[in-house]
Amino acid sequence: MSSKFWVELSNDYEKLFDTEIGYDVIIYSGEGPNIKEIHAHSNVLCIRSRYFRTAFSNKWAEKQDGKFILNKPNILPHLFKIILRFIYCGKIDLKNLQGPDVLKLLIAVDELNINPLISHIQEYLIKHQTEFLHQNPTGVLETVYQHESFTDLWNFYLKKICEEPKILFNSDKFIDLKASLLEILLKRDDLNMDEIKVWESLLKWCFAQQNVDNDPKNWNKDEIAKIKRLLHRFIPFIRFYDIEPTDFFYKVYNYKDVLPQDLIHDLLEFHVVPNVKPKTSITSSRRFNIKFKIDSTLVQSIHIPLFASWIDKKDSLHFNNKNISYNFKLLYRSNRDGFDAATFHKKCNNKGATIWVAKIQGSTQLIGGYNPLDWNGMGRKTTPDSFLFNFMDGKNISTGKLGYVKDPNNAISCYNSQGPQMGYLYSNGNSEWTNEDYNAILYPDIGIPTSKFVVDNYEVFQVIKK
Repeated sequence: MSSKFWVELSNDYEKLFDTEIGYDVIIYSGEGPNIKEIHAHSNVLCIRSRYFRTAFSNKWAEKQDGKFILNKPNILPHLFKIILRFIYCGKIDLKNLQGPDVLKLLIAVDELNINPLISHIQEYLIKHQTEFLHQNPTGVLETVYQHESFTDLWNFYLKKICEEPKILFNSDKFIDLKASLLEILLKRDDLNMDEIKVWESLLKWCFAQQNVDNDPKNWNKDEIAKIKRLLHRFIPFIRFYDIEPTDFFYKVYNYKDVLPQDLIHDLLEFHVVPNVKPKTSITSSRRFNIKFKIDSTLVQSIHIPLFASWIDKKDSLHFNNKNISYNFKLLYRSNRDGFDAATFHKKCNNKGATIWVAKIQGSTQLIGGYNPLDWNGMGRKTTPDSFLFNFMDGKNISTGKLGYVKDPNNAISCYNSQGPQMGYLYSNGNSEWTNEDYNAILYPDIGIPTSKFVVDNYEVFQVIKK
């Protein structure tokens, strides 16, 4: 039979630390007038930390009068005592420390190789000490970035900055940000800023680095060359095609002398020539971490900006997540309301434009279509704006394919005995659907199964212009 008395053992070791009986280590912690002498026991420290095992080895240790001497000017005395108390008895209390001191403590435990505390302190900072990031965002980011073991904290702060960019970009310290960190942020697809603001912030940073006037008319050739060189590494990360034409003309084109000429040419063509699409090599739009509400068991909020961009016939890589023009109101759900055609028409007729989505049985595939008209009446309806779509994996929007109607005269059909019909793709008024081979004449082939197939469920949403 064995017994465990961990609490009593921990308390005894804490008394050993407090009373300093038999100490053989003298630590000089802090610097200047704040230096404090702290006493400890080498055996305890060596057992608990590889750092101290190395520090007290024959190759490194300094001894005076039989005692090890350790100088740690970079660790504040009160923080060193917190670390030592943890080493002795496994106790740590962070609630009386402010955020900056907690971060300094984290840096110290990383240096001293106290691995259990690295994760614990990161977790504490994330849960309880986020406000101090606002006080010195550039300093905090750079400090965390320099320590490979601070992965959790780095990911948290990076996400926090992307969600609330004003913490950093509106800070007086923004211009002090290291170029490598700025590049990391500009690469992020989830940086929640209008692209013109991203561009203006980059210019502000560049002007500060080179100490030049923000009006390019006042630049000499040497200043133009300096700004051009500094901007070069960041240009691929600016989503220029997402900048509105007016902002492009007044806030981007003015700096044409420091931008690649082929980029300026492509942007001018895009804004001036009708129906010109962005070049395929450009960086995709930022996908802001904004949640859109949709009452659906099939699609998620991430589908909403995509649907909106397709309705507006905009490039799917360049929709504006912050200015969605439509609401999507659930009208009909087959596994709630029944698969019969009569219920579909009762709930969806006289509702104007709708989008429907169906899940194919035994797969994750979602298919659907947009009817800009309505489901009233009998027979065919004409529109050039309808489309079909197909997600091979409904949870992964990158698998989406889109096909606008090729024959507007046969875009939509309405029959009381059927559910949605687009071209020759239609619901048979139950869970069985049909996609006839010659539907490819009316809509592009985007991978929707041909012949007959079964759907688990389908939903219809009214598309309401905001």
